Amino acid sequence: MKHLPIFLFTVLFAISACGQQDKSKRPSPPAQVTQKITSGATLTIDYSQPSVKGRTIGKDLEPMAGKVWRTGANEATVFETDKDIKVEGKDLPAGKYGLFSIMNEDGSWTIIFNKTWKQWGAFSYKEADDALRVQVKGGTGDFSEKMNFMIDPSGKVSFAWGDKLVSFMVQ
Repeated sequence: MKHLPIFLFTVLFAISACGQQDKSKRPSPPAQVTQKITSGATLTIDYSQPSVKGRTIGKDLEPMAGKVWRTGANEATVFETDKDIKVEGKDLPAGKYGLFSIMNEDGSWTIIFNKTWKQWGAFSYKEADDALRVQVKGGTGDFSEKMNFMIDPSGKVSFAWGDKLVSFMVQ
């Protein structure tokens, strides 16, 4: 009985250590991009980089047309701004947001800023928590095996994956 506290401590420590895996060793490793844009806001995007690996986006691989996607892999992608901004001309207050998207059948994309930024994937996504939705045109670009986000100082935010290239403007 006197060894019970030591045993419990050891078990709790082992459980905690198992939960703190090295995220850089995941098949879809973490990445981050940060940029101060001309409006003075600093934007940061934390995401995980899925790889195409010979699969077809929209068929064997997310995003699927018409379905909410976490715009990355693993945890939901997090979009953070330190100042109030406009996204495609619509107001978005300073803060952290889950960045989701929908690839629409017509080739356009719905970009979603959700108030619940800390969640796994889109499994607990709730439309009622959306802070902002904007529509943008989708495009194509050079093939990108791993998904990448880019932020231009002008405020153009883009992500490239496979042959998909999606951009939206932030001011």
